Amino acid sequence: MKEFKRIGLVGRPGHSGVVETMRRLLAYLDKKDVSVVLVDGSSSLIEDHGQTESPAQELSQHCDLVVVVGGDGSMLNVAKYVAADKVPVIGINRGRLGFLTDILPDELEAQLDLVLAGDYSVESRFLLDVATQSKNPGSSGFDQSLGSALNDVVLHPGRAAQMIEFELFVDDKFVYSQASDGLIVATPTGSTAYALSAGGPIMHPGLNAMVLVPMYPHSLNSRPIVVDGDSKIRLVVAATESLSPQISCDGEIRHTASAGDEILVTKNPVALQLIHPPQHSFYQACRSKLGWGNRLVGIDD
Repeated sequence: MKEFKRIGLVGRPGHSGVVETMRRLLAYLDKKDVSVVLVDGSSSLIEDHGQTESPAQELSQHCDLVVVVGGDGSMLNVAKYVAADKVPVIGINRGRLGFLTDILPDELEAQLDLVLAGDYSVESRFLLDVATQSKNPGSSGFDQSLGSALNDVVLHPGRAAQMIEFELFVDDKFVYSQASDGLIVATPTGSTAYALSAGGPIMHPGLNAMVLVPMYPHSLNSRPIVVDGDSKIRLVVAATESLSPQISCDGEIRHTASAGDEILVTKNPVALQLIHPPQHSFYQACRSKLGWGNRLVGIDD
């Protein structure tokens, strides 16, 4: 396994416990044969830290591993900057669930000792790209990129608490028209996030699949659909001038749609490299985060 010598640090400002863990992490790394760079914003958490600083957009140029201190949201913010350059990330959990940031703060030295020595596993987590078709005269195709998402792309009504109408196509095959609060297009990574709260299935992160989860559909027959990860998802917004549905990537609004707009969601060709300490188990994480039952007493392995 590759050994890491240039470490990028990202901490979420205003997050409970992040400053304490960042200080502890810096003290730990100061004893190691590594260089450290702090992303702008995170560097303001600790005065006189003495380390190199970098904008988030340039972070991958200065490091071969990024350590994120915070919750899954912090990891989502970092992913869009480092995934394309294949710089791996690992997370120290200072959030709530922490499906992506799985090192406990009290275990950071012991777990990072193993990782820095090359004892770790790597998961590839694919992202979704989303684009919209321009209505400019003479334009053709989906030429306006809206960004990428590690968890999900969501079509929703925005501030208005009312149903929107749209058509769904998978690989240019018509699936259905629907009136609902919107649609969640989620990766396996995102299947344990917003999609789960909307009734979607949990998908193993190793699957090459996407799940399409309707949000409060005006039909008892609408159910989540799991499709191949290489599918092309196309949404056509109904011609209702009074509504302005919005498109979000990992919770960040990227576009306000107009009547007749078409949105295309596809798999990004470059995956995020997510590092885990040894013995990491997705199912153990589910037991811990979701309250699943442990082994029954008296039953042998």
